[in-house]
Amino acid sequence: MKIWFDLSNSPHINLFAGLIRELEAEGHEITITCRPLANTIDLLDLHGFRYTVVGTHYGAKLLNKLLGFPIRCWQLWRHLRGQGIHAAISQSSFHSPVVARLLGVRVIYMNDNEHALGNVPAFLFATRILVPECLALEKLKKQGANPRKVTQYPGVKEGIYLWALQARLQRHGPRKRAHVYVRPEPWTAQYYKGQREFLDELLLGIKDQVDVTLLPRGQAQGHHYRDPRFAGIRIIDTALDLADIAPDCDLFIGAGGTMTREMAVLGVPTLSVYQDELLDVDRHLLDAQAFCHMPRLSAPECLAFLAQASQRPPQQALLDKGRAAHQLIKQALLEG
Repeated sequence: MKIWFDLSNSPHINLFAGLIRELEAEGHEITITCRPLANTIDLLDLHGFRYTVVGTHYGAKLLNKLLGFPIRCWQLWRHLRGQGIHAAISQSSFHSPVVARLLGVRVIYMNDNEHALGNVPAFLFATRILVPECLALEKLKKQGANPRKVTQYPGVKEGIYLWALQARLQRHGPRKRAHVYVRPEPWTAQYYKGQREFLDELLLGIKDQVDVTLLPRGQAQGHHYRDPRFAGIRIIDTALDLADIAPDCDLFIGAGGTMTREMAVLGVPTLSVYQDELLDVDRHLLDAQAFCHMPRLSAPECLAFLAQASQRPPQQALLDKGRAAHQLIKQALLEG
C-alpha cells in the first residue's frame, strides 16, 4: 500500500514518526511531503526521513494564507499525480484532504484545534475525521464537519506518540542551576490572536538566576532573542529530540500548544503562558492538573513556582489511551 503523509508543521513529525516506521517495516511504501515552517525540515532530517518540500508557508496575514492555499494544493497535486497513492493522512494540513480528493484517494484528516479556520475545507473534503475525545462535537459541526465522518480517539494527540518515548527518558543528575526551557508564541498561526514578544520581561528577569534554553519558531523569532540584552540565554534554532529535552528540563514555559502539552503529559513541571483562548484539549489537561495556566507570569512568580516544583510521573492514563489511539489510527488508515 502506498500512503501519503503531508507533514506541514513541526509537531506533525513526532506525531507520525513511529507510525511511519511501523508501516515501512511492514512493507508499505511511504511518501512524505512538507513545507518550510518552524522546525519541520530540521525534525525530518533528525528522524532521517526522506521527503519532498512542496510549496511554502504564506506568513501571518490571512489574505496571503487564502491566496496561497490553492497554490500549494495545485503544487501538491502536480507532485503526487501518477504516483499511485492509495491513502493519505495528515494532522492540520488543510491542503491534504483537498488534494487527496483530486487524486481520488481516501484521506484521514486529524486535528485538535477547534479554532483553525482551515478545518472548514479540510472537514468538507476529508473521508474521515479523527479528533481527541475531549474536543466538543458541536464545535466541529459549526465548522461543517459531518458527524458521520468523525471518530473521537482516546486521550490527547500527544499521547499517540509519547507512550513509546518513555523507555528513552533518563533523568539527569543534580545540577548547580535549574534548567528552564521556553517555547515562545506562534507568530504566524492564523488561530493565534494573542500578544507577541510578551515573554521578553520574564526572560530578562530569570536569565541570571537559572539556565534558560529558548526554542524559537523560526529564524525571525530567533533573531529577536539574539539581541544583546538577552545575552546568556541559549537559543536553539535547530530541532531537538524530545527525549533530550524532557529529562533535562526542570521547568517548561510554553506560549503555544503542542510542546506545552508534551511536557505536561511526561510529568515535567509546566507553565502555560498562552495568551489566547484555550483549546478544549488544554482545558482537559488543566482539569487533570497536568500543568498550570499563568498568562501574566512574572519573573518572581516563575522562580517561586520553580522552587517548589518537582518532577512527577508521566500521565500514565493518557499514555495508555495514546497507545490505543495509535492502533485506532493505524487500523483506520489501512482498513478504511
